[in-house]
Amino acid sequence: MKKKILIYVCLLILLIVQVLSGCENKNETGTENDNANETIQIGLSFDSFVLERWTRDRDIFVSKAATLGAEVNVQNANGSLETQREQLRYLISKNVDALVIVAADCDGLSDIVTEAKKKGIAVIAYDRLINDADIDLYISFDNRYVGELMAGSLMKATGCEGKYIMLTGPTTDNNIKMIEKGFMDKISGNDIEIVDILHVENWRAEYAYEYLENNSDIIYEIDGIMCGNDSIATQVTKFLSENGMAGDIPVVAQDADLEACQHIVEGTQLMTVYKPIDILAEKAAEASVYIAQKYRENNVESIDMEEVLIEPVAVDKNNIDKVIIAGGFHLKDEVYLNVKE
Repeated sequence: MKKKILIYVCLLILLIVQVLSGCENKNETGTENDNANETIQIGLSFDSFVLERWTRDRDIFVSKAATLGAEVNVQNANGSLETQREQLRYLISKNVDALVIVAADCDGLSDIVTEAKKKGIAVIAYDRLINDADIDLYISFDNRYVGELMAGSLMKATGCEGKYIMLTGPTTDNNIKMIEKGFMDKISGNDIEIVDILHVENWRAEYAYEYLENNSDIIYEIDGIMCGNDSIATQVTKFLSENGMAGDIPVVAQDADLEACQHIVEGTQLMTVYKPIDILAEKAAEASVYIAQKYRENNVESIDMEEVLIEPVAVDKNNIDKVIIAGGFHLKDEVYLNVKE
């Protein structure tokens, strides 16, 4: 009988120990959850993924943020300002620590920025400046210099004279204003005439093709074509190729998309402006985490950034191997896919 009582007591003690251990584990789990709740939360809002480069920006940013211990909620507005506004308000309601925004309309988000700042959320304008807004950081490339590089390549190819057309991006993209300013400043003082300018709505490159179809006579009087990006340039080279003029008229653009790089080595596109996206995305992720942490520390006044501009590089057939291939942006086999040795 005594043995049975002893066994019961032992079992009871063991049970109590297990329960207490369970309570300790629960507390530890609770602590871990509390720590998890302290993870920096970043809302990353894209205008759209129409452009090839944006998926690359996204992947690099998210990967870098993860190495810094931050989590990223990615939203895609599919080119709609209203959708982006709704998505940003959703992210604000989730109490993220920072918003990183590729603006669908650089003039249409100032009130959203104000709402975010009132809730103690940091705001970073990524690649495109948000106008009339109290942002914490604008990080992009030197877009005026992008325009200068485009103009310089065309001028060299045409002997600093001739007639150009400009098939650029939408005016809602503040970068376009800066690129055009750099381009026009560079050609100023030379015997160059801008015959026409098309602002391609929502970066829909097929509109550039339609423009050329509807204004085919213009092709026979121009000496150079400036394109807002490589997607537009691809539609231009397609049109020129179909009309037996591929390579006859120099075409310049930006972004160093794979297809554009292929056209450069094939001789149907003169140049593209390479913008080191990996540097931009990584620096933006680092800055976003840093600024978010400062907000958490209520030490916002210590943030001293405001603007970070990264220098782009003009790429043509002479340096494409060194800049694009050796730099790991595209593989050599992909770039030279259509070129016979």
